[in-house]
Amino acid sequence: MKFNNPIYENEELAYEDVFLFQNYFDGKSRLDADVKPTVNIWTNIPIITANMNAVSGKRMAETMARYWWLSVLPQDMDIETLTMIIKHIKNANIQYDTPITVKAHNTIRDALWIIHKRAHNSVILVDDGWKAISIFKPQDLENLDQFTLLGNISRPKLITWKIWISDEAAFDIMDEKWISSLPIIDDLWTLKWILTKKNTLRNSLYKPSLDENEKLNVAVAVGINSFDEKVQVLFDLWVRIFVLDTAHGYQKSMIENIKKIRSMYGNKITVIAWNVITEDATRDLILAWADGVKVWIGPWAMCTTRMKTWVGRPQFTAVYKCAQEAKKHGWFIRADGGIKTARDFILALAAWASHVMRGTRWAGTFESVGDVKYDEEWKMYKENYGMASKKAVSNRSQNLSKFQQAQKQMFREWISSSRIYIRPWMESVWDIVDECMAGLRSSMTYLGASNLAEFSEKAIVWVQTSAGFVEGTPHGKIRK
Repeated sequence: MKFNNPIYENEELAYEDVFLFQNYFDGKSRLDADVKPTVNIWTNIPIITANMNAVSGKRMAETMARYWWLSVLPQDMDIETLTMIIKHIKNANIQYDTPITVKAHNTIRDALWIIHKRAHNSVILVDDGWKAISIFKPQDLENLDQFTLLGNISRPKLITWKIWISDEAAFDIMDEKWISSLPIIDDLWTLKWILTKKNTLRNSLYKPSLDENEKLNVAVAVGINSFDEKVQVLFDLWVRIFVLDTAHGYQKSMIENIKKIRSMYGNKITVIAWNVITEDATRDLILAWADGVKVWIGPWAMCTTRMKTWVGRPQFTAVYKCAQEAKKHGWFIRADGGIKTARDFILALAAWASHVMRGTRWAGTFESVGDVKYDEEWKMYKENYGMASKKAVSNRSQNLSKFQQAQKQMFREWISSSRIYIRPWMESVWDIVDECMAGLRSSMTYLGASNLAEFSEKAIVWVQTSAGFVEGTPHGKIRK
């Protein structure tokens, strides 16, 4: 990446301050663009889910891994919860989604409570032997009494298929039968998985992120002060990607604990440290033997750190400068914060980030941890909260004395609660990633790049006025 005018090399710039210039493209299709990260750490597209309590859990991690992505489970989870989640992920199918099931004695109210737990947006009625009987979508239930037993509702004959079906064959069946979901059964007609029409297409574009045992992959964040027992349990569960997580990553304790975890596991694990915003911090954490660092302090929807401490850096420059330093040592950075649109995601990659982490927007998806709620206009949303907020600090310090808990609350910095609305046609993390990847592939063709390393090399960054940024946004009214 280079600036069209070298005087901007040392300016402190946000994503809104810059844009990319057009270049010659000699390819045939945007689908030919290779979107593998410049440094491939267990993923095949450059997107990672933030390690937030309101975002990353069982459903999110399973979904992310199935389509080349990666999710980071937050450090606040106890060992028992982590063990349950990781065992589920490792036993999940790498092609098909996990179905949501109900029995004949369940009511419509029961079904509606769980139907939005997964983005396939359906529940399957099974008998006591787990044989699939019928399938329900929200529209099948909305006009009936909520206490109606599901077993008493007459439904068309259920269309199912065996596990060995190909994605194209499954798509053709669903297209011919005018259905959006296909329950997958085994030779004994027992329900195993579910496949949607859209996911047959995604399976042709993305591949799963797998561990050494060909199981779905996941990363876990741990605190820097006490991680020995937790890391060993997770290592035994075949977790190999660990994040050393603290708000201020450029400190003595972080460097000492990077060295400590390396002395315990050597090259058997991938270690990522955060958070930093300077070249010096990036260099020192990598020299301590971190495989990569995350660049971020403050530019995020739920974070008040910059306003309370006035420590931070415009994110585009922070990513660019830290990435340049990481490249000198053969490693990488992950960009986090300030990513509001696919445009910001693309600019972070142009600035040499190998991966981009997203959180707030993904809190408003069916796969995120929270339950769907409804506002006064009956619009769906989920609650989101920052990891240094009053709510998060309270959850994290439950085992402390009342006095110590009160002390912890004196240092909260993030917003405790916010409504993140589930947007029509963007209900799933799949949809958001599809949007990001479609934009990235198009941007690569505009720059004449066949892969992400070439994309970053060819990127010419121009600086614009605030009026120039507004001019580049769509001007039609969008219903929120």
